[in-house]
Amino acid sequence: MSDVAPIGPPAAKEGATQADADSGLLIPDTSLGENIDGDDEVQDTKAAKGRAGRKSSSFANLTPRQEVYLGAICRQIAQNRFLPTPTQDEVFVGDGDYLAIGAEFLGHFVRLGGLKPTESVIDIGSGIGRMAVPLTQYLVPGKTRYLGIDPVADGVKWCQKTITPVYRDFRFQTVDLANELYNPEGKVAGDSWKLPAKDEEFDFATMVSVATHLPPAEVERYCSEIFRVLRPGGRLFMTAFIVRNAEELAAPKCDPRLSGLVREKDKPCWHLRGENPMAAVGFDEGYLESVLAKAGFALLRKGFGAWHGDKSPHYQDILIAQKPRRSSK
Repeated sequence: MSDVAPIGPPAAKEGATQADADSGLLIPDTSLGENIDGDDEVQDTKAAKGRAGRKSSSFANLTPRQEVYLGAICRQIAQNRFLPTPTQDEVFVGDGDYLAIGAEFLGHFVRLGGLKPTESVIDIGSGIGRMAVPLTQYLVPGKTRYLGIDPVADGVKWCQKTITPVYRDFRFQTVDLANELYNPEGKVAGDSWKLPAKDEEFDFATMVSVATHLPPAEVERYCSEIFRVLRPGGRLFMTAFIVRNAEELAAPKCDPRLSGLVREKDKPCWHLRGENPMAAVGFDEGYLESVLAKAGFALLRKGFGAWHGDKSPHYQDILIAQKPRRSSK
């Protein structure tokens, strides 16, 4: 899509102060999507576009002006058909409204994860650029960088061809990770790989709908590597399916697509009966928290998603963890 014209962040609304901008958190969540996450969305794209302005609890403590600004950016992204969008044939992961879902997650990154526009981002499982495209409208050119990692070469090539020529701070790299679902012929084992990044190179890491397709040993490796490449104070934003108990899977309010999850014997994970084991992976409650703690993270937030059948602005469960800051002593 070489003819796509990018846009920059909208001008601040009248009355916004330099202090709002300098605080770094330039915009708030709008929960633009309805129960949507990565490639496991329960999507309602009309709702995804129409729920701008709805607030959820915030780690970032945005000011009212910042809330308005974030809402404006997210709405513009969701509605802007000049932004690069893959064709249906090119989308190998995820469904629903490409831009609206990405805009929703930008809101989550800022509000729940405290992402600032001058922070660098590493996106594990960048896919077809669903998270990257909205971030081009938020991260400040020349003051930050973005690295997208994915095992699917076609998705990486699309991003390299469509996004990088216009947004030079955005880079994408293929890693030939073996995965039963997405890259069964991969040469690199997921439980021993190393992220192609230096120690303490990034401020913010995303794993959107990635742990939902990984076995426990690989989740542990991913978290350990992300801890390594994050700077002190850096945050990890991860989505997952956290199974609180077997009874909730049988409850009528639970998403019926996940009611067939069965616990793997002697392991803290759940798989869909009769499906590829990596099609949807759930984890015992407490397991991911322990993995993050073992890697060195402090858990900042755990929020259960709408797949459980409870009201939530996001579909999958969300975990946000922080690498401790260095002591000033």
